Amino acid sequence: MVARFFIALSLLASPTAAFAAGATALPEGSQATLFALGLLGVIVGRRASMRPPGDDP
Repeated sequence: MVARFFIALSLLASPTAAFAAGATALPEGSQATLFALGLLGVIVGRRASMRPPGDDP
């Protein structure tokens, strides 16, 4: 599981020439923030999908 995460992270962090040619450059802070928000959304979504159907907060 951890190995898959690091492989996916390395693929996302290193853009290829085909994707980078017409892309707009993002400042480093914005890119890290977008990645962190996406990762947080995946974690929250996974937790919500694992909750039993009758369990309301």
